[in-house]
Amino acid sequence: MIAYLIRRLLLMIPTLFGIMLINFVIVQFAPGGPVEQTIAQLKGTATSATANITSAGGETIQLSNANSQYRGARGLDPRFIKEIERMYGFDKPAPERFWMMMKNYLSFDFGQSWFKGGSVINLILSKMPVSISLGIWTTLLVYLISVPLGVAKAVRDGTHFDVWTSISLIIGAAIPSFLFAILLVVVFAGGSYLDWFPLRGLVSANWQELSLWHKITDYLWHMVLPVTAMVIGSFAGLTMLTKNSFIDQINQQYVTTARAKGLTENRILYGHVFRNAMLIVIAGFPGSLIGILFTSSVLIEIIFSLDGLGLLGYEAVLNRDYPIVFGTLFIFTLFGMFTQLIGDITYMLVDPRIDFEARET
Repeated sequence: MIAYLIRRLLLMIPTLFGIMLINFVIVQFAPGGPVEQTIAQLKGTATSATANITSAGGETIQLSNANSQYRGARGLDPRFIKEIERMYGFDKPAPERFWMMMKNYLSFDFGQSWFKGGSVINLILSKMPVSISLGIWTTLLVYLISVPLGVAKAVRDGTHFDVWTSISLIIGAAIPSFLFAILLVVVFAGGSYLDWFPLRGLVSANWQELSLWHKITDYLWHMVLPVTAMVIGSFAGLTMLTKNSFIDQINQQYVTTARAKGLTENRILYGHVFRNAMLIVIAGFPGSLIGILFTSSVLIEIIFSLDGLGLLGYEAVLNRDYPIVFGTLFIFTLFGMFTQLIGDITYMLVDPRIDFEARET
C-alpha cells in the first residue's frame, strides 16, 4: 500500500509537467495573445492617449507606421511593441518562459493577473467558495438521488417503474443544464411567472447583517436554482451505472448460493451485493466531482451571475490572461490527481481484496 502511494505520488510529477507543457505549446500557436489584446485596446482609445507612450525607462516612444508580426500592430513603433512584449515576458524565448513559470509554480507563485489585476492565487481563492458550493451540493444530491434510484431500478428491472424512470432519465439527460437554468429563471426567478428565488449572487447584499440562521437560509435560498439546474442533467448516467452494476452482481453465483442458504432478499442485497456493486460507482466519484466542480458550472455561473472559478477561467481564456489560465490549470490538475488517488484508496477500503500494488508487480 505504501509503495503504491509513493509510486503514484512520484508519477504525478511527470504527469503534471506533461499536461502543463502540452497546453503551453498549444497556447503559443493560438492567435490573439496578450500583446495583440493590448494593441487592440490601444487602437480603440483616443489618439491623444496613445500618441505618446512612456516606457519603463522613462523614454517617450513615438508611434509610427511600421510592420509587425502582431495583428493590428500597423502604425505602432517597433520599440513600443518590444516594450509590450517585455511587460508580458514575451521578450524571452518560449522554453525559458516555460521553465520560469514551472519554477514559480513549484512554490505556488502564480504571478499577477494581466487584465484583472491582483494576485492570481488570491483571485482563485476568492472565487473558490462559489464553485465549491455548486460542486459539493450538486455531487451530494446527484449521489443521493442516483444510488437509491439505480438500486430500485435494478430490483424492479423490466417493470413499469423501470421503464418510466428510464424515460424520465433520458429526457433529463437530453436537456442541457443551461437551458434548464433559463427555464428556472423564467418560471421561478421573476422572469415571467413566479418570483420565489433570487436571480443572481451567492448571498444577499445584506448577508453580513443577518443572524447565523438567516445567513444559512439565505445561502441555501440562493443555491436552489443553480444546483437544481446542474443536478437535473447529471444523475442519469450515474443512475444507469448503478443499475447495471447491481444487475451484474445480482446475476453472480454467490447471490444464488446466498438465496439457497435461505437469506432474505434485503440481506443479500445490502449485505453482499451492495458492497460489490458500489465499487464501480465509487471509482467514478473523483471524475464526477472534478467534472461538476470545474467544468459543468461555467454556463450556470454566467446565467446566475455567480462569480466562481468557471467564470474566472472562461474570462481568462477570452482575454488571454495566461497567468490565470495556467495557474488554474495547474491547481485543477493537481487537485484532480490527488482526488483520483483518494478514490483509489477509498476503492481499497471498500473492498480489501483489491490490491493495486499487487497488480503492478
